[in-house]
Amino acid sequence: MNPSDRRQPWTFAAVSVMVIAMTLLVTGLAQVPAAQLLPGYVAAYLLIGVCIFGPVRRMPSPRRAVAFLTPGMLLVILAFLDLGFWCGGWLLGLPAWGLLLSRWTPKNKLPVVRVLKFLALLVLGLATFTLKGFIGIFFVFSIGAIFLLPLVPIRLAYPDFRAHLLQTSVEVVLSVAAVVLALLLPSPEGSWSSPFSHAGGAAAAGLIIAFWARGIPRRSARLRLNDGVTL
Repeated sequence: MNPSDRRQPWTFAAVSVMVIAMTLLVTGLAQVPAAQLLPGYVAAYLLIGVCIFGPVRRMPSPRRAVAFLTPGMLLVILAFLDLGFWCGGWLLGLPAWGLLLSRWTPKNKLPVVRVLKFLALLVLGLATFTLKGFIGIFFVFSIGAIFLLPLVPIRLAYPDFRAHLLQTSVEVVLSVAAVVLALLLPSPEGSWSSPFSHAGGAAAAGLIIAFWARGIPRRSARLRLNDGVTL
């Protein structure tokens, strides 16, 4: 089978959903209590899961489902206790977390070191997202990322991957929607940053973490066996 025909998780569709959700949730925090945003958070969480696990047309195993859902459920408790909307921050790394879990099988264990690296990248991403309005280089990078987001699905970070028309179309539509939302949503009164900046920060951090989670080093991307397996 040609590797380009294998069903792949809709990675960038998941990232696009995350960017849209983060933009709406963070903007909404300035207007309503966090508890009222939880239905939208749950919907985004499940939709990201569908983007990762749905395309392979195989239900995730119980342990994968538990590992995917549990962190988000635990962080919701903090929101109900008025200790911060940390579950929203978890969305930033959720596409990458789903990618890691999609490769977790009885024969392919999930290394602790890899999980720790993911958490470290998530913390760095959260710092970038939070401080983008104060640190110039992060601000410029995040603003550029949101305009690049609609172009990402064309390459999909696979030099030789050709997505099906439906996948490419969905990802482009979602990416453009993220940009449109960022441009059209007004900044809430009392907000220290605009939806434009929120979306850019989420796009920058989310794409970086998701690309890392794919686990395809650039230096070995072209080293392939005759059967198409990446070395």
